[in-house]
This record gives sequence, C-alpha cells and structure tokens, in this order.
Amino acid sequence: MSSSDIIVSLDIGTSKVRAIIGEVTNGAINIIGVGSADSEGIRKGAIVDIDQTVQSIRNAVDHAERMVGIQISDVYIGIQGNHIGLQTNHGVVAVSNEDREIGEDDIDRVLQAAKVVALPPEREIIGLVPKQFLVDGLDGISDPRGMIGVRLEVEATVVTGAKTAIHNLMRCIEKAELHISGVILMSLASGQMSLTKDEKTMGTVLVDIGAGSCTLAIFEQGGLVATSTLPIGGEYVTNDISYGLRTQTEQAEKIKLKYGCALIDSAAEDQKFKVMRMGSNVEKEFSQVDLANIIEPRMQEIFQMIAQEVRRLGYGEKIGGYVLTGGTVSMSGVLPLAQSELESSVRIAVPDYIGVRDPAFTSGVGMIQYVLKYMKNRPASAPKKLGGRKAGSNAPSKPGLFERLKNMFSEFI
Repeated sequence: MSSSDIIVSLDIGTSKVRAIIGEVTNGAINIIGVGSADSEGIRKGAIVDIDQTVQSIRNAVDHAERMVGIQISDVYIGIQGNHIGLQTNHGVVAVSNEDREIGEDDIDRVLQAAKVVALPPEREIIGLVPKQFLVDGLDGISDPRGMIGVRLEVEATVVTGAKTAIHNLMRCIEKAELHISGVILMSLASGQMSLTKDEKTMGTVLVDIGAGSCTLAIFEQGGLVATSTLPIGGEYVTNDISYGLRTQTEQAEKIKLKYGCALIDSAAEDQKFKVMRMGSNVEKEFSQVDLANIIEPRMQEIFQMIAQEVRRLGYGEKIGGYVLTGGTVSMSGVLPLAQSELESSVRIAVPDYIGVRDPAFTSGVGMIQYVLKYMKNRPASAPKKLGGRKAGSNAPSKPGLFERLKNMFSEFI
C-alpha cells in the first residue's frame, strides 16, 4: 500500500481524539481504519496540558495503526475555536505563459497574492478558501485552469487563528512524533461532507455539538461566511446528570450514552436503570423519564444559545435551515427538540461510510474529503513540523541545495 493513497485525519476533541485512515482508490475514499482514545489535557476545545494531549494522540494513532497494520507518519489536523477569524481578500496576477493559457502555477501565484493581508503579530493564516476566480474581468469562475486570459484574479476568504493555539496544537503533534501535512479548519471540512451545494448556497447553519464546545459555521452563496464557538456542549449534560442523580461523572456519562433522551415526551417510563449514588453503597432506581427531565432543559438551553448566536452574527432572517453534527446529537430526541427550539428545518448529518456511521465522526471524515478535493495536489499552506520524522515513514526527504544543483548540472554533462 503506497503512502500517496493514504490520507490520515486527526480530530482532537474535548472528550475523544480520533484518528481516521482513508484509502483513496480511483478518486473514491474507503475508510479502512479508525482509532479512538479518551481525550486528556483538553478543556472546552483548548489544550491545557501538552503531555496528556500527546499521550491521547499516541493512543488514538496506535489504535488506528493496529487496526490496519501500517505505520502512520503524516497527518492532517483539524482546528477550531473562538480564536478563528475570517476576512475576505483579493489577489491579482498577470498570466505568465506566452500562450496566455492559465496553468497551476498561475493559480498558486494568485492564491499567494490573496494571502498578503495585514495581520496583528499574534495571528497567523491557517488557510485560504477561494470564493471565485476572475479572468480578464469575467467573474463566477470556479476553476480557471486551461482558460485563456491576460489577468487572473481571485476573491478569497482568508482563515486566520491565534498563533498560541495553532502552535500549541502543532507542538502536541510534533511531540507525538508525527508530521503535519496540513492544518484544516474543521468547519470547512464538516461542511464539505455534511452540506449539499444547494444548502451552502441558500444559507445554512452547520452546528457541531461536541463535548466541551459547540461550533457554528454559517454557509451562504456557496461559501463559509461566519463562524463562532460557544463554550457549552455534551459535558454540561453529563454534569447535570451527575448532579441530579448524585453519582460520579464517569457513571453519568455511561447512563447518558445508554439511556439518554433529550425529549421528555419520547422517554419511556418502563425503561429503568440503577445508579450507585455518591456517599452510599445503596443503588437507587430511576426511569428514562427521570433522566429526560434533567437532559431536556439543558439541551433546550443549548439550542436557544445557538439561535441567539446566529441572530447576533446577523443571519437570523437569512437562514434556510440547520444541519447538526457531533457526538452529542446522536442522543435520542435531539432532532425533534432542535426543530421545536430553532423553529426551522433541521437534519442530522451522518457519514455514509462503513465503520463511521456516527455524527461524532463527521469532522474527521470531512477532513479526508476536503484534502482529496482541495489539498492533495497543492503544497500545504500550513507551517510544517519542526522536529524529525517518525521512523518508518516512506515519504522521500527533500534534497539539499547542493544535491539540487548537482542534479541540475548533470543534465548538461
């Protein structure tokens, strides 16, 4: 199996770190390995302990490696959080070929031109998303390769982030002895997998409800126009259950996953379970309805905060619907509750691949699709790993200046 056919995505979340291995055959993706590990050292989507995060990454990668029997050396990492910013910019270049045919080199140059923006010293460019290309003033072009023209322009969205958050994340990958192939904005990756072309055009909010945070990405006119992160998620539901049933958090999480229901009307009175309460050796029996009475108010609050944030961003009246993803939305009763609270059309996005048919895997699978479509043939715009490479990597190392000169002159000798 050659490394060029393998794309590995790393989704570092508050509750889980997931490594997903995708094999690309004839342009189609097969998910051949999934590694998952409990996430230590991350709170509300931010890294708070480097060593614990590194260990979680290693555990997830080792799990995926054992499943497939190959060694992972290169990964694409996802990034999200409240530090992410979007700004539009314009790039212009003259077409370099004598025959005026636009090639890959011209596209790379115009994208580099669009990256020239004034940024505060604490911020850094993560990526660039072209909205449209213009050839000699003709707009609405999605791919100008092979067209004839003199002047090539691009209108693009520049994605920026806080240097501290980006470099801490990269430091963790580096210490886990992995090489970063690229950094991808999670919202773009999830949108690539979850949304149809029409949904991106008409105005849709993609809501990723994770354990520690809830990320909103608003798509309109075919592209990402706004993003925001709310510091609330499935962990808050678990904490409420722990407090309400007076049990340990670990036990509360298991109960939530097995019996959780977000809608009291959908809960079953005859579905019973026993809980060992803190400070006693006696188990107490509860029903799913008792559990739903704890979960529903918190989930209502989450959806009310989402609607409020969409209005704050100025898109309250422009939205055609919501698409939900993330581990928390797989709970029973979430969809009807969301439809009621958001007063809009709502659906849940699930990856359509064997082994990852769960909303929790949407971001990881979306990253693989995004890489295949936008990044496979283009040099990664993200900063590269600083240290050495993991043993067993079969990617060729770049020749030094002396080697390149020797090769160049050898053609004439």
